[in-house]
Amino acid sequence: MKIISINKRQNLPKYKQIILSIEISIAEKRLKRGDKLPSVNKVSLEFGISRDTVLLAYDELKKRGIIYAILGKGYYVKSEDFSFEQRIFLLFDELNAFKEDLYNSFMETINRNAQIDIFFHYFNPEVFKKLIHDNNGNYSKYIIMPTNLANAASIIKTLPAEDVFILDQTNLELKSYPSVHQNHSKDTFNALESGKNKIEKYKKLILIFSSYKQPIGMREGFIDFCQKHQFYYDIISNFENNEIQNGDVYIIPDDRHLVNVIEQSKKQKLIIGQDFGIISYNDTPLKKVVSDGITTISTDFKEMGCVLADLILNQRKEQIENKSSLIVRSSL
Repeated sequence: MKIISINKRQNLPKYKQIILSIEISIAEKRLKRGDKLPSVNKVSLEFGISRDTVLLAYDELKKRGIIYAILGKGYYVKSEDFSFEQRIFLLFDELNAFKEDLYNSFMETINRNAQIDIFFHYFNPEVFKKLIHDNNGNYSKYIIMPTNLANAASIIKTLPAEDVFILDQTNLELKSYPSVHQNHSKDTFNALESGKNKIEKYKKLILIFSSYKQPIGMREGFIDFCQKHQFYYDIISNFENNEIQNGDVYIIPDDRHLVNVIEQSKKQKLIIGQDFGIISYNDTPLKKVVSDGITTISTDFKEMGCVLADLILNQRKEQIENKSSLIVRSSL
């Protein structure tokens, strides 16, 4: 059981990293009252730091009444009852309506039991790397939304492994971390399968898929469904003034493309749900009313936020799939 961790590349002074490590270990019940701490010499040798650095950390903890010393024997935990506020680093890809639901739900469930700092990488690998590097060691927990960024796993692995939680998308390289995530391949396939009786009236399925931003599982689930049922299908990366054909049904992960498709349908005087169909991703209140209702494939982002907060508050180390479903409206 690892009690103390020090990362020499972190900005936080080493003695503060020792203090934070011990505080977290006590808060998470890995250290209890009366437990002995690693000796000054052991910590000094293990991390290649001076004895004075370790003593500085232990003395600070003594002053705060968290530990005590027995001459000739070492240092012990004195109290588990101290004010420890979790500092949580929350890294989102971008802010939109459904991510806002996730964030608000998470904050509600945490209920002021932590200080939350939120950052955004906007699908930029360099921004992602810099934010993690600059904040490594400054927080007690790290919640990361890695999307499908290249080398995300190797960057995340520079953080203290026991303090990392993965959100929304995970992969095999990140399977050792606790997570609340979507299984985009399975969810897309199952959602289309549940709407198969409505999809069958269309001639062709078209997925508008921006590979740099969208989860690759969406594409995989879409292809599996089309091939299983021998539907004609196409995958395009963008939609700008494309001509919509009668009998097409568009599967649209990005709301900007959704707007483009609706605008084009008005130019062509096509009726959504009759002349052609639309399936969007990620439900929002607006999609309930736009064009008499847009069909969506969506997970419950509020539930995702609640489950994530529960994992952190109760020190649970689990990988949890947040289920998705097809919400059928008049656009299909």
